[in-house]
Amino acid sequence: MSADPSARRGIPDATVARLPEYLRALTGLAERGITSVSSEELAAAAGVRSAKLRKDLSYLGSYGVRGVGYEVDHLAYQISRELGLTQDWPVAIVGMGNLGHALAAYSGFATRGFRVVALLDQDPALIGEEIAGLRVQPMSELPVLVAEQGLAIGVIATPAASAQAVCDDLVAAGVRSILNFAPCVLVVPEGVDVRKVDLSTELQILAFHEQRKALATPGALRKVVVP
Repeated sequence: MSADPSARRGIPDATVARLPEYLRALTGLAERGITSVSSEELAAAAGVRSAKLRKDLSYLGSYGVRGVGYEVDHLAYQISRELGLTQDWPVAIVGMGNLGHALAAYSGFATRGFRVVALLDQDPALIGEEIAGLRVQPMSELPVLVAEQGLAIGVIATPAASAQAVCDDLVAAGVRSILNFAPCVLVVPEGVDVRKVDLSTELQILAFHEQRKALATPGALRKVVVP
């Protein structure tokens, strides 16, 4: 696995976190047949300020052309390369409950540089079941997957109670990048990167904003829930 180009360039984590949004916006523009875009237009499509976008893209060495803007396809390639999406990243999904099933069937992985090579679970009743063209394997196969498939990323879709043990198994097998859907904080050694996707937290944040909007509306009908 090659070194992270973002780390070599010293790109701030906050900038890296916004690059996928720029790429999403550029992909949408390309699908509409748009070949060039100004920083203001791209910033609006990505939901950021244009000054922040220009600063972020300057880390990639992409400054655009005055009066023309950015070439959509070229900028999309630059960002894809910086994010490592021009490579093929083997992924394993652990936990074949409802969420695991949905993730296994998600076609967006393949179109974004990620190849799901394995589905894993600890439940003997699920071993051998076929989901989205792959058979569910036991966790004992992890070392083989890392050695033979070059497994790079582990996706944890288990309940919170078992997530840490699964994380420990992934790390012990040599996986150094983990996407965690379980509602818990994982403890990992130095050198292992974890990204957390907490759907309940995101919903709670939306609820907060909905409440603020309701409170700001004179005469709005409010439902108060008393614990």
